[in-house]
Amino acid sequence: MNENKDQSAGNLQRSIQQEQDGRDAAKPESRQPVQTGSRSQPGTPLPAQHLDKPGIEAHMQLKPRFLAPDYCGSGKLAGMVAIITGGDSGIGRAVAVLYAREGADVAIIYLNEHADANETKRYVEAEGQSCLLIPGDVREQGFCQQAVSEVMARFNHIDVLVNNAAFQEHAESLLDLSEERFDLTMKTNVYGYFHMAKAVLPHLQRGASIINTGSVTGLQGSKHLLDYSTTKGAIHAFTMALAGNLLDKGIRVNAIAPGPVWTPLNPADKSPAQIEKFGADTDMRRPAQPEELSPAYVFLASPACSSYITGIVLPVTGTVGD
Repeated sequence: MNENKDQSAGNLQRSIQQEQDGRDAAKPESRQPVQTGSRSQPGTPLPAQHLDKPGIEAHMQLKPRFLAPDYCGSGKLAGMVAIITGGDSGIGRAVAVLYAREGADVAIIYLNEHADANETKRYVEAEGQSCLLIPGDVREQGFCQQAVSEVMARFNHIDVLVNNAAFQEHAESLLDLSEERFDLTMKTNVYGYFHMAKAVLPHLQRGASIINTGSVTGLQGSKHLLDYSTTKGAIHAFTMALAGNLLDKGIRVNAIAPGPVWTPLNPADKSPAQIEKFGADTDMRRPAQPEELSPAYVFLASPACSSYITGIVLPVTGTVGD
């Protein structure tokens, strides 16, 4: 009797297996990029292009999308002033445009990409807000203090700091990383955030916020971005520590950890062959466009949206569970 039951169960299992095998064969796995919005975003293959550092957005064959045409402003940042480092292009440009759409005046700090910065300024002003451009190197504490002084002289207050400037260069081996290169990455990505936060802090009032751009590499590591991953992990820890430190002042500190995003940073690092398939290994099977990141920066900057949120690292990675 038991033998007959065992045989019957085995037959049922094989029958279900055969049915599923037939379905699988009839429907091969899709490798098309996943689209979840009304606006289809580019997928792979991407233009096989390599840029000279620091990377000029105007030189990219496929221009990053930053305008977020479906995003309607509603005054979430009305009357505020925001500083955005690395705001000339990429994520920084997209954030600047949406902050302006939400009613904020914007100060853009950038290294030396003047054409990109002026283009960002044009789009900010098209949203009806003022834009101040300040070129310089965030590795230098004196520059950061001077930049904040310029912002105060122009706008009289500061409500949001977005630390976003970054340096990235791959290395196949730890032995390829010189101390000079490690210092450059660390001082741009970590010291720059530290210097800017310290410079703005005396001017921040209750309700202000600091938003740091982290990375999925700071959550998972990246075997060919040893120094970059290290700095992003440090940024996540700095975010949580500073959030606790400033909590009683009513100042919130959060971070966003993007996955692959189509900005000048990556074509200025990876080879043309690598860029062709950039972002294809995410569950979305494509990189994000900057306009898919910028609403998260609005959310974390606006007290109307996130007054009860501080010390988080928000992943926006295009991969389930990351």
